[in-house]
Amino acid sequence: MSVVFDTNVVLDLLLDRAPHAAAAVDLFNRVERGELRGMLGATTLTTIHYLAAKAVGAKPAKAQIAALLALFEVAPVTRGVLDQALTNDMADFEDAVLAEAGRQAGATAIVTRNARDFRGGPLRAYTPQQWLALPVAE
Repeated sequence: MSVVFDTNVVLDLLLDRAPHAAAAVDLFNRVERGELRGMLGATTLTTIHYLAAKAVGAKPAKAQIAALLALFEVAPVTRGVLDQALTNDMADFEDAVLAEAGRQAGATAIVTRNARDFRGGPLRAYTPQQWLALPVAE
């Protein structure tokens, strides 16, 4: 099972944002144990680096990106991803790009705190709590 992690879920863990961090930690642990194939969009990584560099500096930000790359696969953003994202029914282009990048990289779902933002997209969206409550990963 391959799942794309939305930027907000990654930031919940990295910034220890209560009450969301606990579910994010559980999801990351599942990826680390090999129970879940986790993916990050290429744009998620650039956004996280930008935010982290402003908060803690460039060197620690790069270390954080390296740690994420060791754990997650990357859903690339290509011309085809961008073209397809323009044609779906999602309201937000950035979300459409993430969903389409994940789909083209083989993901079957996205985990996000804003599941309704992914309506009309190519992947089924779950909140972290919804995903963790599934009896068996779909």
